[in-house]
Amino acid sequence: MERCKKNDFLEAVETLIRANDLIGGAAFENLLGATDVLVLCQESAVWMGTYFEELDGEYGSLIKILEDYCEDIYQINVHCSDENRCRKLIKKIRKQLTLLQNMIISEIPDDKKEVVFLPYKASMWDSLESIWKAAEEDESTDTYVIPIPYYDKNPDGSFRERHYEGNLYPDYVPITMYDEYDFEVRRPDVIFIHNPYDEGNYVTSVHPFFYSRNLKQYTDKLIYVPYFVLGDIDPENQEAVDGMKQFCFLAGVVYSHKVIVQSEKMRQIYVNEYIKAAQDAGLSGEHVDRNFLEKKILGFGSPKVDKVVNTRKSDIEIPEEWMKIIRKPDGSWKKIVLYNTGITALLQHNEQMLAKMKDVFHTFCENRDEIALFWRPHPLIESTLTSMRPQLWESYKKIKNQYLEEGWGIYDDTANLDRAIEMSDAYYGDHSSVVRLYQETNKPVIIQNINVDNKF
Repeated sequence: MERCKKNDFLEAVETLIRANDLIGGAAFENLLGATDVLVLCQESAVWMGTYFEELDGEYGSLIKILEDYCEDIYQINVHCSDENRCRKLIKKIRKQLTLLQNMIISEIPDDKKEVVFLPYKASMWDSLESIWKAAEEDESTDTYVIPIPYYDKNPDGSFRERHYEGNLYPDYVPITMYDEYDFEVRRPDVIFIHNPYDEGNYVTSVHPFFYSRNLKQYTDKLIYVPYFVLGDIDPENQEAVDGMKQFCFLAGVVYSHKVIVQSEKMRQIYVNEYIKAAQDAGLSGEHVDRNFLEKKILGFGSPKVDKVVNTRKSDIEIPEEWMKIIRKPDGSWKKIVLYNTGITALLQHNEQMLAKMKDVFHTFCENRDEIALFWRPHPLIESTLTSMRPQLWESYKKIKNQYLEEGWGIYDDTANLDRAIEMSDAYYGDHSSVVRLYQETNKPVIIQNINVDNKF
């Protein structure tokens, strides 16, 4: 059903009133030329009546007025040569439309804001969840969580395997299928996205319909929230800024109406680097207007941090096979180390990085009676290596399979990063956005050094 707002009906009735007054003020010898207007009025009334009929029988009195109105419009058309009869009908219609207008004001609920969330990877849902929860609890808002399909990409940029993760979201999140929501018809008030790349990612791509530049035409407020958090950078530290400035001028930042970043410092960086990139690209207008960008880019914080801070051990479920690794013979827990491996280190160091991982596993295996290793690789490692380092993927897969077969450590490829952060006692691994989240827990963080052997 096409989404209509209360104001849509009120505007339609206003149009009908103006048309009725126009017909009533016309010379009756010209009524024969008003047939087209009468037909349009009748079509408008039928449209409203049909819409109200689909709303579970709540608006029978409105439907009855519209039915009477359509009949009277028909009678004017049939008896247009009878001036007295037509004048009575026009006067009657004016009363009908005034009553209809008043009933719409009193009986139709005020318009709810329609807010759509478009995550693609379930593991990144935490970048939107706290915003969704706030919207879900707002009685004046209807929310839709619509996980969207994405594709692995071949080295030439063509699409390879299609993925859809709508079944991996928490049970408390109601899911709407992406092919069941008509964006053109419904035109949501707000759309939230966390994928900023459009076609610019070499490894994966969401379905092209969901590129930010396309979504922008279906809403008045497209909002981009990064799926990652970064270390807190001083805007004056240009060397540090240069290491992340590529995120400041991605498609999602350019095409969105609003961008929400993790802090005021990060907001300053985004504005500064956006302007530089826009100037380099030869753009003008709002793209280089600091006042405009400072209103567009907002440092409200990251929902990912909200999720970590609000997650408690009592809220999480731990699989029994993991508990067999975590528990000591006396029932107490071992220390749990979250081992996070990312994509960048693998692409930079290749086989040397794999050798480092073997060394890490060997060391933790030797100490498995006291420490439980909780290995959580980046969710896009397979897609990235398959696309960019096929040979490296084969070697990586052997290491992964050996770790799984030996069974002395935990392997977590689920979407639930917050469980891993809450369960563990310390972080060890690569630089990544997980580090910034882990620091919120005030637990130890150790960055692995590829050139150092692991020895306890």
